[in-house]
Amino acid sequence: MRRTTVRRTAVAASALSLALLVSACGSDKPVDATPEGKGKESAAAEPAAKALSQAELDKLVLANGDVKNHKVAKPSKADLAGAKIATADKAECKPIVDAMALRPVGSPAATSTRRITTMPEKPAKDASPEEKLDAAVAGFGSTILMSDTLGSYDGKGAHEALAGLRTAGKACADGFTMIAGPDKTKVTKLAPSTYTGGDETVAFTVTTAVDGESGTSQFVAVRKGNTLASFYAVSFSGKTEQPKAAIDAQLAKLG
Repeated sequence: MRRTTVRRTAVAASALSLALLVSACGSDKPVDATPEGKGKESAAAEPAAKALSQAELDKLVLANGDVKNHKVAKPSKADLAGAKIATADKAECKPIVDAMALRPVGSPAATSTRRITTMPEKPAKDASPEEKLDAAVAGFGSTILMSDTLGSYDGKGAHEALAGLRTAGKACADGFTMIAGPDKTKVTKLAPSTYTGGDETVAFTVTTAVDGESGTSQFVAVRKGNTLASFYAVSFSGKTEQPKAAIDAQLAKLG
């Protein structure tokens, strides 16, 4: 039974790994979950802003210790190499793949990216070998891997980048294929999701299928002023919850 569980979680994870570049690198419309009284109208009323410098943005991106039970690190060279080649079989889906693949959306003046991993609780010191093994299997299945990409834009660049994600989400709601070299992952659906925070938000649940196995991952993009924070999260269980703790912490740090 345990072997079957491990196999299923491993298969589900591999089905989603390309999207997050782990190994290689309902309604059909995403929801714009903007807080009440904000959105397109407020965006038009906001004054044009100047982008943060790279040094300023690097101070605002999440750091290790900012989120309890989360490990934060800079992307590896392999992550960045995989992100560079990731693409979609449909040109209109490129903004979504950019955001999922550790790349900024649009043309920010500065970008800062981090990789985040949830850390499962350790078993008690007096736990039996069987209990420790069960905890290890459970911990593997509950681990969430995510990316946190900040982009700071001049003028209305952040508004335009988020609008581009919204448009791409609608155009690609019925699915597309993500490609990174010889690896391909089939996205079968982008379903509505919600996140309340920031000035504007676009969020959806991503459903993928590989070798008959289906899994879900979570995407959230939040604009705060002229900074856009994009999060993409995948769980080894194959069914991913929205990484609210990390998103909340990042928005709090943006002020």
